[in-house]
Amino acid sequence: MAGNKSYTIVEYFGGDDGYRCGYCKNEKGNFSHGMWSHTMTVQDYQDLIDRGWRRSGKYVYKPIMNKTCCPQYTIRCHALKFQPSKSHKKILKKISKFISKGELPKGQEDGEPMDSVCEETGPREPSKVCQAEAKCAAITDVQTEISERPAITEVQTEEADAAPTTSETPRKDAESLLDGRTTAAAPKPGMGVDPNRPPCRKAKDLRKERRLQKEQMRQHTDGVSSIVAPTPPTHTNQPKTLEDFIDESLPDNTSHCLEVRLVRSSPPSPQFKASFDASYQVYKLYQMAIHKDPPDKPSESQFRRFLCDSPLEAESSPDGPEMGYGSFHQQYLLDGRIVAVGVIDILPTCVSSVYLYYHPEFASLSLGSYSALREISFTRQLQKQSPKLSYYYLGFYIHSCPKMRYKGQYRPSDLLCPETYMWVPIERCLPQLENSRYARFSQDPDAGDARLLKDVGRALVLYRRTVMPYAAYTRKRKGSSDETEVQQYAGLVGQDCAERILLYRA
Repeated sequence: MAGNKSYTIVEYFGGDDGYRCGYCKNEKGNFSHGMWSHTMTVQDYQDLIDRGWRRSGKYVYKPIMNKTCCPQYTIRCHALKFQPSKSHKKILKKISKFISKGELPKGQEDGEPMDSVCEETGPREPSKVCQAEAKCAAITDVQTEISERPAITEVQTEEADAAPTTSETPRKDAESLLDGRTTAAAPKPGMGVDPNRPPCRKAKDLRKERRLQKEQMRQHTDGVSSIVAPTPPTHTNQPKTLEDFIDESLPDNTSHCLEVRLVRSSPPSPQFKASFDASYQVYKLYQMAIHKDPPDKPSESQFRRFLCDSPLEAESSPDGPEMGYGSFHQQYLLDGRIVAVGVIDILPTCVSSVYLYYHPEFASLSLGSYSALREISFTRQLQKQSPKLSYYYLGFYIHSCPKMRYKGQYRPSDLLCPETYMWVPIERCLPQLENSRYARFSQDPDAGDARLLKDVGRALVLYRRTVMPYAAYTRKRKGSSDETEVQQYAGLVGQDCAERILLYRA
């Protein structure tokens, strides 16, 4: 990002031991590779999640897909092309009815928790020595020992039939479709009652504009507006957008007021600190009621480790979103009170959903699904500022766990092939997953990993506060016995990331 010279620093833990699976409850069936990330750039994390990695706090893990009991496939939604389904529209109407009339629907949550990370991935404790070195600014770079590295390509190989978001024509199309600023044409004679005056406008459209003006005037400590601004009416016969449906779910003159507030969680902003306790209390109630945790399990320290601590650097870029990249909490406030929180990461090409928790009192409102719709809309809003930021990652799609299949309902969406790391439309993947828990989605038998490890000697390591290629490290440490481990790590992160990320060596 824009002149950023920060390093990602990790400790690799391997993945030999099985842990309890949070989905099928198998006590030893969950297998994953893991590493502790002391600090991480947003570009490195973007590249890692595009290879099947995922973070839980500062612990980053990659399921061993052909070994774990419940294979977890990375899923992304094309936010710009998304159209809400009938069930999504019902959820928005449910929210509208509650806000306007104050009536909570009967029954419980419809089984869509939006839990995008699994706590039970077996994270280990990082090395205290490495923590000290990661915080030390005096890291020496001896990369001059390695030959000039080729430029790292940002192009992700895709099998999905998706229009590139970086080309001029699709960018203009997206901007014209999503940009709410419509130029008012001069009224034409012969139209309307008075040919010298513009046609009459619907009261609903006028209310939308008034609400938009109010929202633009409202500012918060973090400098981020509290409500995702609805798109003003475009006066065309095009089908309603997601933003239209969301706006209709927030009518004027209501019993309740629902706001969405974005606060940076790492490093914590003043507003995040001020609302921390209220947010934690909602999390504790959620874990106890929805996940049946005993009262002592969702402690404040566990909440910080799991959902507040993040390795991601707070970064900004001239062509990036105004709030910058990194880790945030989207707080849903009902009449000024936090009732739900969506934990998200804003990355170079996506908004990545981390977790969603809500007050059990509002379980019947389907807040998991509602928050996903709001986050898709938020992604579309950010894309106007940063054209390549056009995807919404929902975490993992787990076909073998019926309760987690709902993530496939946000179309169009792709699953990540676990062998080639190409994106494949979910419609092509589902028949394979009906036959087998583990599947290679890429149809081309000759297709492979475009970032396959070719030279482990070029992988970077951090040794005694000095950055060096692994080849130089092995010369310094004659008789070093860690080549198998380093080879495994570098193969999992890929050649490009191995040449950028610093692997800590004791």
